[in-house]
Amino acid sequence: MSQVVQYILIAIAAIVVLAIVLKLFKFTFGTIVKVLINAVIGIAAMFLLNLIPGVDMPIVWWTALITGIFGVPGVIVVLIISFFI
Repeated sequence: MSQVVQYILIAIAAIVVLAIVLKLFKFTFGTIVKVLINAVIGIAAMFLLNLIPGVDMPIVWWTALITGIFGVPGVIVVLIISFFI
């Protein structure tokens, strides 16, 4: 299996787990949808940022997990960390 597909599956699994945890803590459906949309946008942003020359954000399991759980803020944190590493 391709590594990119594997990391996409990790991100999707993180989104599903996040939705289940939010539902267990009695969050409203609107809140869950907002968090899931943020996570999907974050995953897309991570892949699009890697298309920009000069940006080398590694797509590994922990970056996919952070992006899948935190969405766009997670992408920003991973991008900042990737500049220092």
